[in-house]
Amino acid sequence: MSALITLEKVSKSFGRRDGSTVTAVDAVSLDVLEGEVLAVIGYSGAGKSTLVRLLNALEKPTSGHVLVGGQDLTKLSEKQLRAARSKIGMIFQQFNLFRSRTVAGNVAYPLKVAGVGPKERDRRTAELLDFVGLLDRAHSYPEQLSGGQKQRVGIARALATNPPLLLADEATSALDPETTTEVLSLLRRVNTELGVTIVVITHEMEAVRQIADRVAVMENGRLVEVGDTYDVFSDPQTPAAQRFVRSATHDRPSADTLERLRHQHPGRLVSVRITDEPRLQQRIDEVFRSSGTTAELVYGGVSEIRERRTGSLTYELTGSPDAALEALRAAGIHAVEEA
Repeated sequence: MSALITLEKVSKSFGRRDGSTVTAVDAVSLDVLEGEVLAVIGYSGAGKSTLVRLLNALEKPTSGHVLVGGQDLTKLSEKQLRAARSKIGMIFQQFNLFRSRTVAGNVAYPLKVAGVGPKERDRRTAELLDFVGLLDRAHSYPEQLSGGQKQRVGIARALATNPPLLLADEATSALDPETTTEVLSLLRRVNTELGVTIVVITHEMEAVRQIADRVAVMENGRLVEVGDTYDVFSDPQTPAAQRFVRSATHDRPSADTLERLRHQHPGRLVSVRITDEPRLQQRIDEVFRSSGTTAELVYGGVSEIRERRTGSLTYELTGSPDAALEALRAAGIHAVEEA
């Protein structure tokens, strides 16, 4: 697959009132491949939202180049930028619908701006509302809709001009878990059925778990890790990614939880990584038996990333914990003693 988006050492700095500057995006280089769903993740203040505004040229980089569909957005005039933005759909956390327009009117608006005639505009609007499951609400107003319905209208509107790229900035943060799942399923359909490339800016594990093909991890404006979603969440390589994954998945005990566990379980506490390897649990149990170690499961969590199992289980080991640790590692099973 070729790259639809290429960032070349992109930085963005902002001036402060006191005369100092803050760098929100710091020398980021990244390719987004055609047809994929890329999730950009990180804690608040990591630079995610600034990055997405650079992708649609709502912000101009302080340095570096932003190429979308082969066009360097940093070199385009304002008129050319307006044309380029028409090929980039955008959905937001707060929906940003026109309260005075009906559902159909909201979806039709970008088509009207693009000069599409009334007949074709009506046809395309009906087609999109049918796709997102809201054709029966075409004449309703946003205030009559639920949060999930509003976001589906936002998705339909973003797709009105057939953009090859869709940017989703914290698009499910304002929704409850059940509605989040529905919206994410719709975004996955947008990707698989319509072939739209999607960049999801998020701090939510569910968004990553459900739809992302690859993950880019940001910290303090820098891109610290990029990889296949399963690989990053099952075996993060950088401290920043490890912290984010641990906080998102809750599969390893926190410092407070460890202190509580140690009061209740005086043996050695060891966490074992769980993957989708066949018969892994049986192999772990066999290592404990053969090394003469008693293992009690005291903490952990196992979830699915794109239908593949990942997580961590923490055991209290008594008997021969050193022998068990050595045997686990010799068997290629990742295990760490909780400090």
